[in-house]
Amino acid sequence: MEQLKLEKEWDKTFPKSEKVNHRKVTFHNHYGFTLAGDVYEPKNYEGKLPAIAVAGPFGACKEQAAGLYAQNMAERGFLTIAFDPSFMGESSGEPRNMASPDINTEDFSAAVDFLSVQDNVDPERIGIIGICGWGGMALNVASMDTRIKATVTSTMYNMSRVNANDYFDAMDEAGRYALLQRLNQQRTEDYRENKTTYPGGVADPMPAEAPWYFHDYHDYYKTERGYHPRSANSNEGRVDTAKLGFINMPTASRSGEIRSAVLMIHGEKAHSCYFSKDEFKKLKGNNKKLMLIPDAVHTDLYDNLDVIPFEKMEQFFLTYLK
Repeated sequence: MEQLKLEKEWDKTFPKSEKVNHRKVTFHNHYGFTLAGDVYEPKNYEGKLPAIAVAGPFGACKEQAAGLYAQNMAERGFLTIAFDPSFMGESSGEPRNMASPDINTEDFSAAVDFLSVQDNVDPERIGIIGICGWGGMALNVASMDTRIKATVTSTMYNMSRVNANDYFDAMDEAGRYALLQRLNQQRTEDYRENKTTYPGGVADPMPAEAPWYFHDYHDYYKTERGYHPRSANSNEGRVDTAKLGFINMPTASRSGEIRSAVLMIHGEKAHSCYFSKDEFKKLKGNNKKLMLIPDAVHTDLYDNLDVIPFEKMEQFFLTYLK
């Protein structure tokens, strides 16, 4: 594995819990990328633990929402790992902040690989949590990786759908073709000049005329609440041409074949709620549930401890990771 330079000091956007142990780890995926993760485990436990891999939001780093979820679930008795996907945060991969529906799905399975061989983990009791765009990735990997016994998606985005169709499916075929022309022209220019183009993360300051939910993103990624120097969304953004892969390669296309348990959580007032509602319609079986949180918007489920239903998530995982 590639030797990664990992931050040794606590640099999360949330306070450190005294109820869990924390350590930095590295592991590799099948494409040869070395991934960085934060392992959280209860301080007092016996035997082998159920385990959960956590990732997201899309363009965030493990020091943000994923770490908060992982630490909280560790307080509840699970061994957890929050990880940076390939190209992001402390993980390897060039160009920085690239994204791929295939590689990023593999990243989730690689985290399951890591958990499966830990001495203090029961490999038959492994679940995953995907936040925002990684909720869609979670459904994608759950339909493929039978080692995953339970999946939680929180404030889910389907990144293929939003890149191909824009918000609320407002982009038609003509608009998509114009977008493809722009992105492919950008590829040529980037190759000619040996550069990578970044469109920028969340705008700062946020234009007053921007959609209301863009302001919610600003309040998280660009303020003390959620800013992190390794977060793509907080800084230069993701590689612009990464959209091409998602436009042409739908994720969660076989979610209707997921046999393991799935809990989908979304804010009732989130602009993105239609993603979860539509994806849930594809799921089959009595071990699937959609939970809508009254009055919550998209970013409430990033870090609002009064809104994120950790107790319900605990009950869900205890029911299906047994």
